[in-house]
Amino acid sequence: MATKLKICSWNVNGIRAAVKNGFGEWLKEEKPDIVGLQEIKINDEARAKEEFDFAGYNEYWHHAKRPGYSGTAILSKIEPISVLRGDWDEEGRVLTLEFGDFYFVNTYFPNSNHELTRLDFKEEFNKNWLAYVKKLEEKKPVVTCGDFNVAHEAIDLANPKENEGNAGFTEQERKWLDKFLKNNLIDTFRFIHGDKAQYSWWSYRANVRARNIGWRIDYFLVSEKLKKKIKDAFIHDTVLGSDHAPVGIILEI
Repeated sequence: MATKLKICSWNVNGIRAAVKNGFGEWLKEEKPDIVGLQEIKINDEARAKEEFDFAGYNEYWHHAKRPGYSGTAILSKIEPISVLRGDWDEEGRVLTLEFGDFYFVNTYFPNSNHELTRLDFKEEFNKNWLAYVKKLEEKKPVVTCGDFNVAHEAIDLANPKENEGNAGFTEQERKWLDKFLKNNLIDTFRFIHGDKAQYSWWSYRANVRARNIGWRIDYFLVSEKLKKKIKDAFIHDTVLGSDHAPVGIILEI
């Protein structure tokens, strides 16, 4: 019998801040089977001093070498077969769990920065990431999520003309997302909702979230083999606690 899995992703912009802002309550109410977190901003030493209460979840963490920066985590009700942390990933940006039917790849993609000082770094990261995902696919399908730090098309941000060439909406970054999709990865939100405009990130400046002047930069991409198993995709844009909203999918496995 098929099982429906609710899988969520959330850039929490610091797990300690998120917990203070109600993350634990969201987790208990939403009850995702698996949730990928990005930008946790905590290492193992600092985390040992905290008292996070994620009852019912197995916890997997991948922190950056630089304290208080970047990092990813996965909370899962399902115990994985294996846990993969890339040795090429000094900023804790990619954390992978292997399950029976798929790999779950949680990723915090680099921000190319306002002056595009990290655009070259991001392009190299994208290249390595795609090769990594395609290698995993040789064994089983992939479900990948995270903050991709790019709006793919004009429909994915409120002010596309004003942001052309800016970080997160450069031609180079958008072409990489094109490349991901051409490599048989499905944008689940577009697959379910077509041309619906909905955003997952808002600047803290000028009260733009209240005016919904946002960007869709948080995605779930899944292998083509899982296309028929996508039953829903969502952005919970009314959930506060970070500058990002949680996003998610329902898969029938």
